[in-house]
Amino acid sequence: MTTIDPMIVAKAENWLKSNIDEKSKAEIRSLLDSPDKTELIDSFYRELEFGTGGLRGLMGVGSNRVNVYTIGMATQGLANYLLKCFPNEEISVALTHDCRINNTLFADTTANVFSANGIKVKYFRELRPTPMLSFAIRHFGCKSGVMVTASHNPKEYNGYKAYWDDGGQVVAPHDTNIIKEVQKIVSVDDVNWDKNASLIEYIEEDFDLIYLNLVKKLSLSPNEIMLQRDMPIVFSPIHGASGKMVPAALKVFGFENIHVVKEQAEPDGNFPTVIYPNPEEAEALTMSIELGKKVGAELVLACDPDGDRYAACVPDGKGGFELLNGNQTGTLLTYYLLSKWREYGGLTGEQFMVNTIVTTELIDEICKGFGVTCYSVLTGFKNIAEVIRNLEGEKKFIGGGEESYGYLVGDFVRDKDGVSACSMVAELVAYYKTKGKTVQDVLAEIYMQFGFYKESLISVTKKGKDGAEQIQNLMTGFRTNKPKEMNGIKVIKIVDVKESKIFDLVNDTETDLKMDKSNVIQFYLEDGSKISARPSGTEPKIKYYFSVNEALPNREAYDSVAASLDKKLEGLKKYFA
Repeated sequence: MTTIDPMIVAKAENWLKSNIDEKSKAEIRSLLDSPDKTELIDSFYRELEFGTGGLRGLMGVGSNRVNVYTIGMATQGLANYLLKCFPNEEISVALTHDCRINNTLFADTTANVFSANGIKVKYFRELRPTPMLSFAIRHFGCKSGVMVTASHNPKEYNGYKAYWDDGGQVVAPHDTNIIKEVQKIVSVDDVNWDKNASLIEYIEEDFDLIYLNLVKKLSLSPNEIMLQRDMPIVFSPIHGASGKMVPAALKVFGFENIHVVKEQAEPDGNFPTVIYPNPEEAEALTMSIELGKKVGAELVLACDPDGDRYAACVPDGKGGFELLNGNQTGTLLTYYLLSKWREYGGLTGEQFMVNTIVTTELIDEICKGFGVTCYSVLTGFKNIAEVIRNLEGEKKFIGGGEESYGYLVGDFVRDKDGVSACSMVAELVAYYKTKGKTVQDVLAEIYMQFGFYKESLISVTKKGKDGAEQIQNLMTGFRTNKPKEMNGIKVIKIVDVKESKIFDLVNDTETDLKMDKSNVIQFYLEDGSKISARPSGTEPKIKYYFSVNEALPNREAYDSVAASLDKKLEGLKKYFA
């Protein structure tokens, strides 16, 4: 029998005494009565963490689950913080949701609690993708915003992302201050549930045109698009919130031959046609690729449920399609944008780009080649948004992104934007097609000029309380027993972002790292390889990011160098398996 902490039972019983609905009470009683206490423990062993980006977890009853009560408590904490930050001011927030189960319920709950606290709510009439929520905050002058979503997590998950007045997800000091306010809400009875309908105003469909007009202005090659306007493009929203906006954005760019995967076009939080609604997983793109083969597509695109991530597949020259990873699409977008900006005389030294510390360093090399500053920040697009905000009025942001299929072009949105990214990827494919080049040709040119980089990722899932402890022990082990070599290759430098230290193992020295702290540790090897270990902030996972590189002397050597890099990646992966 599972041993149970009496405090967990007490917490469950306190929930029974609070003002919650009878169905929830019945579920709690069932957990208490069950001989197997595993689910009871995981549902109540802690408060669902309101992290630095918001709230995310499994749906269900309990303090460690996403439900109307934990959503309400989090919203009450956020409302309290907004009232503290903006005393005697009219406060408004923007709000929308994606397709997930209970999302309308959770979004309504969020709107009701905000309004009950005297805060105006700009509430999208229909579900819309995350980038539009970010833009709406800026457009309407809101102080904050909430996107009800669990991004690309499995269907059992839900939650929400919290935003600040710049349209970016909350960063320091607001992130930790909001967490403190949320932690003060210790009971569902601490929440003001009395909805004030007069403070809830709906954002209607005509807002789409305002956003799309700005997306259209991002286009840099309208003549080439005109020549390739009939280029077949396949798109899937994977049952999510981008089903309307991505095709609309492609059309305003000038593309006319767009095929939407009809089986995945309608919003559905059960995600019935995929195992996981994650465009990083090739399985999620099976239907898209099948349609791509049928219509002879030049490009296959897909977005995750909330429309901030995107994926791209291109013909492989053998009758199939190649799924580009996020580093490859980020590399292509960076190279294309900088090439076009230089062509138009736009690179004056006042422009910049941003990527994250686990994104390919090839992007940094490309930026150096064009003489453009590239800032490297912690994972999480909020950190990219923070750089844009801090440099606003001084320098011009061109674009930037992260390896996990997130990219942003222009600065009217302050989060990754799958809508505009899909449009820009389509544009670059059309542009290079007019030059007689495939995407693979362009990547080879980039590799010959800047180095052939290959990346890979391992995600190790460790569920529940025990899993969280195992992940913590792994990270502690890396810090207390620093590896001297990996796969027979000497480790020459270790960057510990949590400890803000850079350890030079060759000279046996350490220096301070000038970056915000985060639970990330990076290993630099003698052959130029780099491995980053990072526990996920939103899922019960630890992620290992691998990057290797070699020179590519000519196009003929592509396959042999690629094979060498693959062998190196596999060897490094085995070290962490």
